[in-house]
Amino acid sequence: MSADLVAAAAEPPADRPGRSDRPDVVVEPAGTGETDPRDGRERIARRADPTWRRALRTPAFVAGVVVTASIVVAAVFAPLLATHDPAAQDLLNGLQGPSAAHWLGTDQLGRDLYSRLLYGARTDLRIAGLAVVVPFVTGVLLGTVAGYVGGRFDWVVARVVDTVVAFPFYVIVVAVVFAVGAGEKGIYVALALVGWVTYARVLRNTTAVYRASPWVVAARGGGLSHGRVVVRHILPNTLTQAVVLLMNDVVFVIVAVVTLSYLGLGVQPPTPDWGTMITDGKAFISTQWWLSVAPGALVVYTGIGLSLLGDGIADVWRAE
Repeated sequence: MSADLVAAAAEPPADRPGRSDRPDVVVEPAGTGETDPRDGRERIARRADPTWRRALRTPAFVAGVVVTASIVVAAVFAPLLATHDPAAQDLLNGLQGPSAAHWLGTDQLGRDLYSRLLYGARTDLRIAGLAVVVPFVTGVLLGTVAGYVGGRFDWVVARVVDTVVAFPFYVIVVAVVFAVGAGEKGIYVALALVGWVTYARVLRNTTAVYRASPWVVAARGGGLSHGRVVVRHILPNTLTQAVVLLMNDVVFVIVAVVTLSYLGLGVQPPTPDWGTMITDGKAFISTQWWLSVAPGALVVYTGIGLSLLGDGIADVWRAE
C-alpha cells in the first residue's frame, strides 16, 4: 500500500449512512450500488452537494457577498460613478446641502461629498487589502511550523506572540507609525509587525492538535515527508480557519486605517479617505451632520458585509 493510501486510510471516518425514501436502499458516502447480502438492501453512493449550492443556501454568505460586492464595485468603478473630481475645490460653494449638482452636498472646501466617498472607499479597501497580505502569510507560516515542529522554535514564537498581545494593539500601531512616519508606508509597516500574531496563535494551536491525530501519525508512518504531511494533510484543515479570520481581520484593518486617518497619522490630504472625512466634518456636526455621518456609515456598512462574508464562509465549510 502506498504512503498516500496509508494516510488516506487513517483520515477521520466518513459520515454515517443516510436514509433514503426507499426502505430497500441505504445511502452511503462510498456505496457500491450492489445488494448487501447481510440485509438484502441496496447500497448506493451519496452525492455531496456542490460547494456553490451550499453557499447559496447560507443566508450569511449570500448577504455578505451582496453587501461586500456593492462596496467593492463602487470602489473599483469610482472614476465612472463619480460626478466630480474628488480633489477639486470650489470655495464659493462650500458646505452646500444635497442638490442636483452635488447629490450629497459639499464639504468646507466645496469638494463633492459623493465623489469623495467613492474614492475614499477605493483608498481604504486598497490599503486594507494590501495590509493584510504580509501578516496573513507570516502568521500562517510561523504558526504552522511552530505547531508542527514544537520545541524551542515553538517556545520562541509563543513568547513573541504573548509579548505582542500583552500591549494594546493601537498603542503599538501608533508608536510604529510615529517612528516610521505618517501615511500609507507607516500603516503597512505597523500592521506587518503586529498583525501576524493572531494568525500565528490560531494556526499554532490547531496544527499542534492535528500533529498528534492518528491520520497524521499514519501518514508519517507510511513514509511521507514532514513537508508533504504539512502541505497535503494539515494545511487544508487549518487554512479554513485562517481564511475566515482573514475576512474579519480586513474589517479590523479598515477600522485601524480610519482611526489613524482620524488622528492625522494615516492617509494624508488631499487623498480621499473615510477617516479624514470624519475628522473634517466633526467641526460642522451640528449643522452639516452628514459630512461625518456618511463616511462613518460606510465604515459600518463595509464591516457588516465582511463580517457576514466571513461567517458565511465558515458555515459553508462546516457543512462539508
